[in-house]
Amino acid sequence: MTDRMSEPPRSAPETPPGWTTSPPRAPTPPAPQQDSALIRFLGGSPGSVFLRLFFVSLIVGALFMWLDIRPADILRGITDLIDRISRLGFNAFREIIDYVLVGAAVVVPIWLVLRLLNMRDR
Repeated sequence: MTDRMSEPPRSAPETPPGWTTSPPRAPTPPAPQQDSALIRFLGGSPGSVFLRLFFVSLIVGALFMWLDIRPADILRGITDLIDRISRLGFNAFREIIDYVLVGAAVVVPIWLVLRLLNMRDR
């Protein structure tokens, strides 16, 4: 058994080449990038916007297929609406207002809920 007190003091090992002896620095935050007009218009990068639109379209498309509503039915409905407007004359305004009110009964509550959810995140 050897006595540690009698051993000569050891020095610290040398630092390998390429290593630094200073403590690591905290990463600096990236400088704010100026978004292009396209990114501002889309509300994000084109890839992420494409993916979001793809999945929302998938869900809405599945819902419409479940309700037996086909894209051709929607286009046919739009053309029928235009035909009826041209045939009805001033009575068409009443029909358009009926359409707007029915659509607003769905759209406005959804919009309100989305706005309230967005305010909660802030």
